[in-house]
Amino acid sequence: MNLNLKDIRGIIKRALDEDLGPGGDVTTFATVDPDKEGSAVIIAKEELVLAGIEVFLETFIFLDNSVDFSTGFADGDKVEKGNVIAEISGPLNVLLTGERVALNILQRMCGIATLTSQFVRAVAGTKAQILDTRKTTPGLRALEKYAVTVGGGKNHRFGLFDGLLIKDNHIKAAGGITKAVDAAREKIPHTLMIEVECESIADVREALSCGADIIMLDNMNLKAMKAAVKEIAGRALIEASGNMTLERIADVARTGVDFISVGALTHSAGASDISMKIK
Repeated sequence: MNLNLKDIRGIIKRALDEDLGPGGDVTTFATVDPDKEGSAVIIAKEELVLAGIEVFLETFIFLDNSVDFSTGFADGDKVEKGNVIAEISGPLNVLLTGERVALNILQRMCGIATLTSQFVRAVAGTKAQILDTRKTTPGLRALEKYAVTVGGGKNHRFGLFDGLLIKDNHIKAAGGITKAVDAAREKIPHTLMIEVECESIADVREALSCGADIIMLDNMNLKAMKAAVKEIAGRALIEASGNMTLERIADVARTGVDFISVGALTHSAGASDISMKIK
């Protein structure tokens, strides 16, 4: 996915409003000459996959469009520990005021891209694709899902509006898998695929019988996944979900599933260690 500049600026504005509040950056106001120019370097303090470098810059541009910026890296690049990711120059008060928000966003996005790349490498050689979920930080979904793609993963549905996924609570509310799928078929466009969450082989058989396009194997062990893949036999796409860790992801991929959704990509990724130092 690509980032929309309007979305980026909206996120940055909310983050800066939160940080500056009604009084602004009182420390910088009290200690730094507003006419003083300077520069800073952004340093990787650990190995990472870069994601969000344009968002980082846009944070400072939002405060003052005279800020200048240079980098030898692009999103998706592997950055080694100690590398200078970029240099930024302009009014020192702007650099100091935007520092924390810009770093928070960059560190978060790099952390997601880096973790995603580890999952992608772990399933290399299989047909399984790593997907994200809707388990994102409220308000930051666009940035976080973008970071997943930078790390080599794929996006699942962006929200409730662009994909039909019948989960356990929908099934209970509708009165069963068949009733839920039949009701959905009557109301949705023929171009929209129906995915059904299944917790057992019996669920898988029922979902197949009523024409589900994608079957999600929810929290199944490896033995059950293998049995489900054999049962489905290419009649629907297969997604595995639930408790997907780096330790077991390769074994899950080898069961023959098409997709593996990993909530941890966004809800559990750590922030990459990056610092900004005034020169």
